Amino acid sequence: MTSDRQIVLSVRELTKAYRSAGERVEVLRGVNLDISAGERVALTGESGSGKSTLLHLIAGLDRADGGKITLDGAAVGDLTDSGRAALRRDRLGLVFQQFNLIPSLNVEDNLAFQARIAGRHDAAWHAELVKRLGLSTLLKRYPEQLSGGQQQRVAIGRALATKPLLVLADEPTGNLDEATADDVLALTRDLVSRTGCGFLMVTHSARLAATLDRRINLSAGLIA
Repeated sequence: MTSDRQIVLSVRELTKAYRSAGERVEVLRGVNLDISAGERVALTGESGSGKSTLLHLIAGLDRADGGKITLDGAAVGDLTDSGRAALRRDRLGLVFQQFNLIPSLNVEDNLAFQARIAGRHDAAWHAELVKRLGLSTLLKRYPEQLSGGQQQRVAIGRALATKPLLVLADEPTGNLDEATADDVLALTRDLVSRTGCGFLMVTHSARLAATLDRRINLSAGLIA
């Protein structure tokens, strides 16, 4: 995608390998990727192609073997453990298939959790997220009292509450039925546009991928 908007994520010649059954398996073999502010990108590929590995490396949850990831001007691979944790807290929104809400916190506190620890809580934006995500009547409920779709709405709201630079979503609708998945993703697309952040979503669904601005495919360790 050609754009004069700010590049929020730059990945260059990224490599990663693991050992399996005593053999070296190359998962990523020189991945290159740019995402601009406000751009919504779908990452597809066969199971085991390295999609989740790529997201984990971008988020600083694992270290690459080679190459460079630049996020908000920072080389992720050069950061200390605490530096990568601060980057995730302050500049990244993470959404996973399993929701990962905090069971002991109600919806309102789950929604505000990351923004509060990052010192970026915005009461007006919080109120807008509550309204747009349809959570107004659920604020005092706990995760176990919510449906899957409701939990994922809270997880998406939590990820966006800091107004992050980039949101990474790993199969965020994988546990939802088709109608709920469509609804949740439509809300996410709209809210991402509202914040102007970048959005990179791993999905196995060509149908959902087609609703984003751009689709890239990971195959044989490279992006096509």
